[in-house]
Amino acid sequence: MIAVQLESGRVELRRKPMPRIAPGFARIRLIAAGICSTDLELQRGYYGFRGTPGHEFVGMVTEAEDASYIGQRVAGEINLACGKCEWCARGLGRHCPTRKVLGIVDHPGAFQEFLTLPVRNLHRVPRSIPDEHAVFIEPVAAACEILDQVKIAKRRRVAVLGDGKLGLLIAQVLHASGADVHLYGRHRHKLKIADRAGVVTEIMRDQRLRPGKSPQHAYPIVVDATGSPEGLRAAIAMCVPRGTVVMKSTVHGLVPIDTAPAIVNEITLVGSRCGRFEPALRMLASGKVRVDDLISEQFPLDRAPEAFARAATKGVLKVLLRPPG
Repeated sequence: MIAVQLESGRVELRRKPMPRIAPGFARIRLIAAGICSTDLELQRGYYGFRGTPGHEFVGMVTEAEDASYIGQRVAGEINLACGKCEWCARGLGRHCPTRKVLGIVDHPGAFQEFLTLPVRNLHRVPRSIPDEHAVFIEPVAAACEILDQVKIAKRRRVAVLGDGKLGLLIAQVLHASGADVHLYGRHRHKLKIADRAGVVTEIMRDQRLRPGKSPQHAYPIVVDATGSPEGLRAAIAMCVPRGTVVMKSTVHGLVPIDTAPAIVNEITLVGSRCGRFEPALRMLASGKVRVDDLISEQFPLDRAPEAFARAATKGVLKVLLRPPG
């Protein structure tokens, strides 16, 4: 089968044998997968990654111990947890200290014709969600995770910084939950996607996100989804005293920051990563989150180098990979 390989910053194609199925696992034929910002960071050296990336996917189960899954269209939670530790017992396997992570840590990802995951990680995708939309289940779940971590009352003012793929999803998810969301971004064509969903949008006046140029102490909750080192500093400056800043950006390398404003204003910093799939499935099935406009292009797997280059192009949103042929 064809598989994508990241190595030393290069995107290559490899021929690999079909993956073996360990006990409790399923083999899944790829239908579609999405290149996300984390995949681009892995290419740049995040985690010292080398291997097959990809964790946003929808596929068809072709083999599994539980025969009821065979022939089912599924998406999969990306953390392969031990199932035995304290974190797993609390339903937080994504923090299992011995976990592997699909396409990121010690488990080959979805950018290949067939992949494997534990059956317990799989979620059946309802017919009401098209293949292209199902690719967004994992990032929508990451957006929904904010609602599990931070109590956001109806009509609560929330600022989301960043009009990339994740920022647009976060803004829509929080808006659908009843928050008064203001999305700040740099690109009018991207902000129009959130406009159509009913989110208030605004062009960032300062392209470098210098704190003194952004609205100061204006929001009780601020979400940084800029993917840039400057985003966190701007988010802290925009947050009211004793407010909360949710950190969604993963940036390769160190992020210098003056901690004094966060300490003086007693701001709570909340790291936020993966989320539960159940609320994401409901959001997509109901149409409360619009993802059609987030798909920029689709490529077959055997054009993966071109697809990665396109995904890294300024202004491009989601690029999908499909099996060849």
